[in-house]
Amino acid sequence: MRITVLAGGVGAARFLRGLRAAVPDADITVIGNTGDDFTPFGLHVSPDLDTVMYTLGGGISEEQGWGRAGESHVVLGELAAYGAGPDWFGLGDLDLATHILRTQLLLAGRSLSEVTAALCQRWQPGVTLLPMSDDPVRTHVTVDLDGREQVLHFQEWWVRLHAAVPASRIEPVGAARARPAPGVLEAIAAADFVLFPPSNPVVSIGVILAVPGIAEAVRAKTVVGVSPIIGGAPVRGMADACLTAIGVATSATAVAAHYGPDLLDGWLVDTQDKDAADAPELAGIAIQARPLYMTSVAAAAQIAQAAVELAGQVRR
Repeated sequence: MRITVLAGGVGAARFLRGLRAAVPDADITVIGNTGDDFTPFGLHVSPDLDTVMYTLGGGISEEQGWGRAGESHVVLGELAAYGAGPDWFGLGDLDLATHILRTQLLLAGRSLSEVTAALCQRWQPGVTLLPMSDDPVRTHVTVDLDGREQVLHFQEWWVRLHAAVPASRIEPVGAARARPAPGVLEAIAAADFVLFPPSNPVVSIGVILAVPGIAEAVRAKTVVGVSPIIGGAPVRGMADACLTAIGVATSATAVAAHYGPDLLDGWLVDTQDKDAADAPELAGIAIQARPLYMTSVAAAAQIAQAAVELAGQVRR
């Protein structure tokens, strides 16, 4: 069985851990969002790729869901003593090693795809992890701050401002000119089906689909998604702020309608949202309701198994 997954960060990583447990013999390719990438202190940080890599490789901080387990912050403290910024993004000492090596390899002329593969040689995530593109794509957020319109990198809005300042626009800058990374379109074409984990539909899945060629390739496949919204609220993070910015309600039904029946064949919702099955705007999408909280690896595996089974039922 070949499965391709479009992935953001924490929610996707936990779902993938469950998927790997549910179908251990499957050939899984993960296409990771790189719109969140940025360069604090001149280091190239790929938050979503690293979260997937660390989680599947056994090095993640389970308490946070991101960053390394057993982390310390000596270097960040020293940088703060120099007055160097940004001071709002918590790079740990262990995590810094990844970013230093990534930056070194990129400066030596390696592509992000090649660098990601090299980093995964250590972590052995049990999946093929690909960035969505080797070309730079950066998610920018337009806000009204301090009385004037400002355009911020997504990380500054998300981490420093906690998405508390309403966004009037969210744009994946560079996406229109980007090309899918090597292997991305091939992995989609070869897949028995494509899965959307409970990732942010705007700044994770949406940014991946904004790279030319990816959405078209995905539409040609059987696609099953897992709702990131339960009972009108995000499972994790502040996806509601992102959905509001693009005029989509924070509900399992609205997110599925946003993707649309031309993209989605199946949609898993939580039992709290079982009325989505009766929503006329979701006609043509097979809706199944089941508990969706990933409270453990076993719970995530059950959700992943349900997604795989639903894909088998609606497979074209």
